[in-house]
Amino acid sequence: MFSGIIEAIGKARYSAGRLYVEVPFKVTPGASVAVNGACLTVISFDGRIATFDVGEETRKRTNLTRAKFVNLERAMKVGERLNGHIVTGHVDGTLRFLASRKSKNTTWMAFEMPPERWGVAEKGSIAINGVSLTVAKVEPTRFWVQVIPYTLKKTNLGSLRPGDEVNYEIDVLARYVRRIQEVKG
Repeated sequence: MFSGIIEAIGKARYSAGRLYVEVPFKVTPGASVAVNGACLTVISFDGRIATFDVGEETRKRTNLTRAKFVNLERAMKVGERLNGHIVTGHVDGTLRFLASRKSKNTTWMAFEMPPERWGVAEKGSIAINGVSLTVAKVEPTRFWVQVIPYTLKKTNLGSLRPGDEVNYEIDVLARYVRRIQEVKG
């Protein structure tokens, strides 16, 4: 489990089912790391490069095979403060970044609406490339988030260009509310 508060950005390279990422903190084999929001298991670490196996489902649902720089977050420890929102690392799929505009100390960022539009609500949470964000505005074909300068600088969101592909994860609480409604329905 993760919080969506990114610790670092790492340079990434994908080859033959494995992802190689420069990691600026110590990790051990067997540890879980959110890589652009996808929960991956470290299979080796040489003190600089962490290696991860990338399964078929993860390859299909994420941008990891194409990403050059990835957001990194180590798994939360029990009892730690939860600063973002609950992020499972189970990426739903990819979306396109559409546009951005600046307003004072905020950058508004628009993303295409995912198929799970029921999970995108104003003031609700969503993870984009593993970053915990609050949905600021919902429109029929897109949604907007507000990003502060610190987050733009400390994550790969600041380097996005219109048309770029990002990973997304619908808020886990919205997912369970939806499932309860389906079962009761």
